[in-house]
This record gives sequence, C-alpha cells and structure tokens, in this order.
Amino acid sequence: MPTATSNLPASSLPGIQLPPGFQISVYARGLNTPRFMTIGPNGVLLVANRGSNSVVALLPGSPPTQVAKSNTVVSDLHDPTSLDMDGGYLYIGEGSSIARVQLGNDLHAGSVERIITGLPDGGQHATRTVLIGPDNHIYVSIGSDCNVCQESNPYRAAVWVYNLDGSHGRLYAKGLRNAVGMQVNPWNKQIWVTNNGRDYMGDDTPPETVYTLTDQGDYGWPRCHAGDIPDPQFGQGANPCQGVQKPLVTMQAHSAPLGLAFYPSNATQFPEQYRNNLYIAFHGSWNRSVPTGYKVVRVPLKDGKVAGPAEDFATGWLQGNGSVTGRPAGVTVAPDGSLFVSDDTHNVIYHIWYRYLGHT
Repeated sequence: MPTATSNLPASSLPGIQLPPGFQISVYARGLNTPRFMTIGPNGVLLVANRGSNSVVALLPGSPPTQVAKSNTVVSDLHDPTSLDMDGGYLYIGEGSSIARVQLGNDLHAGSVERIITGLPDGGQHATRTVLIGPDNHIYVSIGSDCNVCQESNPYRAAVWVYNLDGSHGRLYAKGLRNAVGMQVNPWNKQIWVTNNGRDYMGDDTPPETVYTLTDQGDYGWPRCHAGDIPDPQFGQGANPCQGVQKPLVTMQAHSAPLGLAFYPSNATQFPEQYRNNLYIAFHGSWNRSVPTGYKVVRVPLKDGKVAGPAEDFATGWLQGNGSVTGRPAGVTVAPDGSLFVSDDTHNVIYHIWYRYLGHT
C-alpha cells in the first residue's frame, strides 16, 4: 500500500481536485479512525469513531466551513464502524453485535442495548454494516473471513435480516465477499451495496461492484465474480456463474469501495447534474502494482436507475509519487445538501459544498 503522509492544510485542501465551483475543507479533525456516518437529531452529524470505540456528534461551527466541535454521545462500544438512525434509536454495527441506543434531540443517549449478538468477530473483513430497510427490518452485512475460500460459517460473505428488536434473523443474500456500503435507494426503495472483489487475479480483475439486494439472491463469491467471471480456483465446475446476480455498476478493480450515499432530487445545494447521483468513497488499493482509488466517485442516475459509468468527483488524495494524503471511507449527504466524507487514516471529516452567490 502507498505510504500515508499527514500534510493536511488547516482549513482547506488545495491538493484535492473537484468540479468547477465546488469547495472542500476539513470539517472535523482529531477523531480516531472515523468510519461511517449518519444524520442524527436536529441534523447533527454522527460518526462511528472506531478507534475510540465510541460514537461522536459533530456540532458545526459558524460559518459552515469552521471546524466542528466533537462531543462523545456513546462510549464503551466494541469496534463500531457503521450507524443508522431510525425511530429515535441509533443503531450501531459493532465487531460481533448490533447495538442500539435511544438518542434524544439533546443528544443524550440511553443505555446501550445489544439486540443482535454472536456475529462472527474479526477475520479478514471485520466490519459489520447495519441498515434499517424500507420494510422496517434490520439488515446486517458481514464480510468473508478470507480473500477467497469456501466459508463454513453461513453468516460470512452474506447479508442477514432481522426484526427491529433483533429477533428472527435469517439469511437474506449470499455470495457477497465484502459488501461494506449499504443504503436504501430513495427512488425505488431497493437496498444497494458496494462490494469489494477478491485479490490476486491481476491489477484489473475482477472489477469492484454495486449491487441491488434481492431476497435469497446469490452473488457468486467465491466461484464467480462480478456476475460473469469464473474464479480460477473455485469456479472450475460447469456454469459457475449460472444464477448469479448481475452488478448494477462495475468499477476499477482494487479501488475498495466503502460508503455510498444517494443524492436525492429534492436536495439543491449541488448543481443539477450532480443531483440524482450515487456518491461512493474509494478507500484505495493495497496490492495493485499501480495504486488506484483514494477518491470519491459519482454514478449518474435517472429515476433511481444507473444512467452512466462511475466518474471521478473528488480526487487528489493519491499523489503522483505514490504517497497518500487521505483514504475516504464514508460519505453522507448533509441536511443542506452538501457532502461529508470521512477519512479513517488521517482522522478527519471533510466537507464538500458548491459555492454559489451568498454561500462562501
């Protein structure tokens, strides 16, 4: 993996390239391995502060580009990496469980209640992504324990679904090597996921993918990748890709897509061509001969359907000499339509907005 450096400017990031009219600043610093985010009560940004086993609320300064103040709202967690807010509860994806806490408008949190326990802990892919689906069920994504293998644990490389109280869990989708990002498409209410492909099949194979989840869907891993690429070791049988779900989007191999966020049509902070888009954080490669990723891309949508390939949106964290000044992990649309991006290597949250008359 390229060498990480820490030369982050105090308030702006002139090395980051954005489309004309967009600006980026450091919104919060001094965090500890911040991963996924969600919008909490009164529009406050909540962050899974993985390295501190906590959830923090970021209270904005004034003007909006001023560095935010951090306030711990939940502590004593176990490897928290993902968050979702629903019905007054904050749901937290931990290393081997899903927890929830009641969170009031004053950001006072109740006691931590672990409603799903006994999930496989650790492994090659140790994060657990939680999402409240449009059907008011809990969806939990758990990555594989290996690069490529036959898993013995049915919880691995899969998405499971539960009642809101954590009961009656069942396998929902399988064959997803590491579906880290998981969000509801606001147009059609489908659940879309980013999926990280296997390593050691070359610099450009297999591609990274975005899928829509279907009940009892088979996504192919380990025998088939990206819908139509047989695995050289596990795909030797007849028709290894038969019945496998096809990806909605394919992207550069080894980019490591993590968080994703839909930019809804009713958000107006961005110009029109940047609305109705899917934004994806690329964490970046670690074993590609020429590094790739370390950026935020956008996928244009029309009526909630993919309308074109992924395009660069925010780049420049990967330097020409191979050094890295940041690793995007999570991405979230703010209540005002601007964008937050977490960086779990340099422990900051970035703020991206479009500068128009009256907004500086």
